[in-house]
Amino acid sequence: MFSAENLRELSERALLAQAVAPESARIQADLLIEAELRGLPSHGLQRLPRIVERLKAGLADPTARGAIRKTRPGFLSVDGQRGLGPVVMMQTLDALAALLPDQGIAVAAIRNANHIGMLAYYAEAAADRNLIGIVLTTSEALVHPFGGTEALLGTNPIAIGIPTGARPFILDLATSRVSMGKIHHHALTGTPIPADWAVDAQGNRTTDPEAAKSGAIAPFGEAKGYGLGLGVELLVAALAGSAFAPDVGGTLDATAVANKGDILILIDPSAGDGSTAGLAAYLDRLRASHPRDPDRPVAVPGDRMHARRAQALARGIALPDALHHEIRTLAAG
Repeated sequence: MFSAENLRELSERALLAQAVAPESARIQADLLIEAELRGLPSHGLQRLPRIVERLKAGLADPTARGAIRKTRPGFLSVDGQRGLGPVVMMQTLDALAALLPDQGIAVAAIRNANHIGMLAYYAEAAADRNLIGIVLTTSEALVHPFGGTEALLGTNPIAIGIPTGARPFILDLATSRVSMGKIHHHALTGTPIPADWAVDAQGNRTTDPEAAKSGAIAPFGEAKGYGLGLGVELLVAALAGSAFAPDVGGTLDATAVANKGDILILIDPSAGDGSTAGLAAYLDRLRASHPRDPDRPVAVPGDRMHARRAQALARGIALPDALHHEIRTLAAG
């Protein structure tokens, strides 16, 4: 087990060694550590070596924060300038939030930015400002359509953050059965995957994560996940001008410019006639409802992630020895 602060320091040093600005290194490292704390290693430190590779290859700009252009009173068009995804996203969130006193709702479409990682990070950042945040992003073609076997869609996750007067409601889910990062984590740790996660290159179901990496992930909920994922694919491409999944690269490799798209929507709840004041009580009512399994109480999305974070802060973060060694080497420059 390793402490979050020790891993954060190593991660920042690895980024600083590639001429990343100190504040940008802090943001990128913080997102990776938060993913580890919340039990999402697929979006955590296993991504750091690839980020460093992309910086070395000139595919990620260590100083870019994104060029923001207002095209309508409530719409921002953002050229990420090949910046680190979390850095561009947080810069965009700040600029978008500044529009809300007048607009009540505002949308940003981002292109030409690197992988943004765990979407819950931004949804929670919005909720911490007492704003509703909705985040959408796309990826390489990793998911087969319902009834198909060929990877033609991105994993296309969605996150929603809503302030409640207590701990915010945070929903973060991929429209695929799992993320490709999770399959990569199974490959890294030598752990088989469930048979319903993916198919291999021949279209056959597989429990081998290495075979799944060259195959396709299933959409969650079959036709429902396929439809939702396709909707995200079209929405992001229409607003950001980003490539469709079969032509996207740059989120899982160190050879291509990242040409996926990201959408950030912020809403000021006070612009409507409702209130967030009673939301926490309703969520508590759900938690207190009768469970099917007495040993597994009803939870609200985000609860288990929050519990894992508290446990990891107390006990430390489990990291494969090989990955820890690699991060230490990167931090040494």
